[in-house]
Amino acid sequence: MSNKRKCFLIGWVLIVFCVGGCASMTSVRPVSQASSAEAFSGTAAYHYALSVLLKQDGDTAGAVSEMQKALVAHPESAYLTAEMVSLYIANNEVDRALALGEEAMVSHPDDTQLRSMMGGLYFHLREYDRAIDEYRTVVKQDPQNLVAYLYLGTVYALQKKYGESEAAFRQLLAEDPDNLMGNYYFAKVLADMDRAEESEALFKKVLVDRPDFEVARIDLAQLYERTGEFEQAIGIFRDLLALNPARSNLRLKIADLLIKMKDYPAAENEFLDVLQYEPDHREARTALGLMYYDMKKFDLAAAEFTTLLSRDVTDDRIRYLLASTLEKSGDGTRAVSLFLKVSPSFELYANAQIQAAMILKDQKNLASAIDVLYEAIRQKSDQVILYLYLSSLQEDHKDLAGAEKTLLGAVQLFPRDVDVHYALGMIYEKTDRFDESIAAMETVLSIDAEHADALNFIGYSWADRGIRLDEAEDMIIRALSFKPDSGYIIDSLGWVRFKKNQYESALEHLKRANELLPDDPTILEHLGDVHLKIDKRERAKDFYRRAVERDPENRILKQKLDDLIRQP
Repeated sequence: MSNKRKCFLIGWVLIVFCVGGCASMTSVRPVSQASSAEAFSGTAAYHYALSVLLKQDGDTAGAVSEMQKALVAHPESAYLTAEMVSLYIANNEVDRALALGEEAMVSHPDDTQLRSMMGGLYFHLREYDRAIDEYRTVVKQDPQNLVAYLYLGTVYALQKKYGESEAAFRQLLAEDPDNLMGNYYFAKVLADMDRAEESEALFKKVLVDRPDFEVARIDLAQLYERTGEFEQAIGIFRDLLALNPARSNLRLKIADLLIKMKDYPAAENEFLDVLQYEPDHREARTALGLMYYDMKKFDLAAAEFTTLLSRDVTDDRIRYLLASTLEKSGDGTRAVSLFLKVSPSFELYANAQIQAAMILKDQKNLASAIDVLYEAIRQKSDQVILYLYLSSLQEDHKDLAGAEKTLLGAVQLFPRDVDVHYALGMIYEKTDRFDESIAAMETVLSIDAEHADALNFIGYSWADRGIRLDEAEDMIIRALSFKPDSGYIIDSLGWVRFKKNQYESALEHLKRANELLPDDPTILEHLGDVHLKIDKRERAKDFYRRAVERDPENRILKQKLDDLIRQP
């Protein structure tokens, strides 16, 4: 600050305090809002005034320094302490603000200004319980403090304590029914409470008092959107757009609502209006591409995403969207090329590599698909889904040893991942290692006791071997409680009943399983077995024949059918 400015300030301070006596500071202090001004003069007043001017000039650090000097000159001042806390906050010195404020509240427990400021600090630090304590103390000491009620209602709402929030706002509005911010924030809370009619009425009351309150108008539009009244919401956005046609964000919001109404041509017009004036508007072009994708207009979607990628070749999100679109349009080769170019730092990197691998698999290039996932794991070894897909492809490639090795590696990295242990148990079952398969499924259940498929696996495995049938039945029934409409689990229940010679119950459950999974060869085989057992040979023969049609490589099944045909 220049010497000339300092001299002017000294003269101004003398006029205010010497001529005006113990004048109120409320007209000259923008730092915070005091509940009452405190009289002080001399050195404290001088440094305080300097702090105010420095704050107005944007020199927060200088303002802090001067306020510290004012407080040294008048250390018992609750008012200056509150100002100091406010400046520490403005200067991002939160720890100092907390330390000073909490110390000052011990010395000045009845100072509502200080408590309000500390409540605000706790609020912004998301220490909501402490903020509530301060605001409740403020309203107890000063029942007319409407700002404290406003904050109290807001903090309660953030904690989803809507009853307490409503009570605070109603106390505020009982004192001042036309309080603009009280009505506005209460309207927002009522919206969160799904009391749409009351919320709408309050928003409208606010807008009658302040027609230019745009944020309230937008909140009302969002309320209409939440309640499915899309046309009313669009009407509000169009009114705002009429005031400023260049606001592309409003057009995009209108387009989004039109998409929800499935009015795609109108939404397309909104996007094109934005792009006519702003051809490089990435959000509009991306949203348009996504709309075309949802409409299955993959060529149009690809054109939009291609344009976007040409303008920023580093945008992995657009690369991923373009690759996904090309996959849908049948251009798998280009899709794979793009998926493989996705950076490992992109959040959907693993998905991109899996999609590339699945396309290669569909193209009968299983070895390349496996190579893609090996490389993906090398790049991102912390993505368990990559190991699961790799083991599945190895299994498809008849490499059960490789699949087992992949899953054992995953177990080391993700010891509590149930999908990994379940997949490993399935590999053990396919390599005829019964005890190990059961142990793997028991590990699954030790992590997730409600894992229906693991319960079913163990129950069916025991039943199929005719062992521990009561325990097997209990496990299957428990699995069914978690997945009551699973055809596979219903089949297991039918099969354990068959093993317990309860043929009528077995048949009932197997028929139900067949209704749910009419083409499953195992269920058809089980139905054949039951019908054979109850001496309905023709029905058994029919089920075996249908099972063989669906699983022609199953030699045991074919033998059952042949034996039945040869029998007189």
